[in-house]
Amino acid sequence: MSVHSERLAEVVAATVEVAAESGSAGVFTGEVAQALAAVVGKVADRAVDAAELSGFVSGWQEAIEAVGEDASAGAQVVRMASWGSMGGGGSSGGSSGGNDSSPPRVR
Repeated sequence: MSVHSERLAEVVAATVEVAAESGSAGVFTGEVAQALAAVVGKVADRAVDAAELSGFVSGWQEAIEAVGEDASAGAQVVRMASWGSMGGGGSSGGSSGGNDSSPPRVR
């Protein structure tokens, strides 16, 4: 179980305990239920955000490690003839052979 899941489980358990105690005391109302649900919702949102960020960071680190240090040695820059000719239409002038103003394409 992750840290985020444990935190959410603890908050849900505490919320249920508060609901049970307020029910026993006869003061459990719709507003109390809404407040407790809002607390659980906020903690759940934060836990999901933190888990997604943690997953992205660890996945990114794994990808960088898998690529290794020699990744830039195999990169090649290829110049495109022109951006207008890629779509198959729209430009009436034809292709400009060695247009250096087009952005480089890395593969």
